[in-house]
Amino acid sequence: MDLALDQPDAAQVSLGAEIRRRRKESGLTLTNLAAQARISHPFLSQLERGYARPSMTTLERIATALDTSQVSLMLAAKPADVGGDVTPVPDGAHLVRSDEGATLPQEGDEVGYARLLVGENVSFYPQEQVLGRREYADYFQHEQDEWVYVVAGEIEVDLSDGNFVGLRAGDSLYYAGNIPHRWRLVGPDIAKVIVVQASQ
Repeated sequence: MDLALDQPDAAQVSLGAEIRRRRKESGLTLTNLAAQARISHPFLSQLERGYARPSMTTLERIATALDTSQVSLMLAAKPADVGGDVTPVPDGAHLVRSDEGATLPQEGDEVGYARLLVGENVSFYPQEQVLGRREYADYFQHEQDEWVYVVAGEIEVDLSDGNFVGLRAGDSLYYAGNIPHRWRLVGPDIAKVIVVQASQ
């Protein structure tokens, strides 16, 4: 579910700036990119200025139109530095606390979200996803291989062409890049999954 914001936050401003930078680098106008991503021109304008938060589905469409990945755009969504204690970690390590990480809503899902669990370019990209939607949204399709692990709840994964796979807590599913995929909640409780996407 795409959201309009009364006040921009640091994460959305940085995400919007990255989308604008990549759009201009690609030689696209706001109208061109909006048409390719199947979103409205005013929404894209709000998004680039930090006054809107895209759903994961919308961000995927924008990433495809910009010839990049959804994760690459999410990495640009840097939240404001809230200060406080900073735990030192060695070079090559990256710590993301429970209240950190780029977070985006799920399409058509009032409670669902996806949170990136790394904050820089790494070899793979884990995400925490919470799912409350019982209807399928659009398919995602990207070049990177992906692995899904169900922490809690029960989901159904649609790997296109009638290939449906039911997963419950403790189950995992790996699929190669370029396979269209989407999922929905089928159990009685909200589902939590870990999704790990290979880097480009």
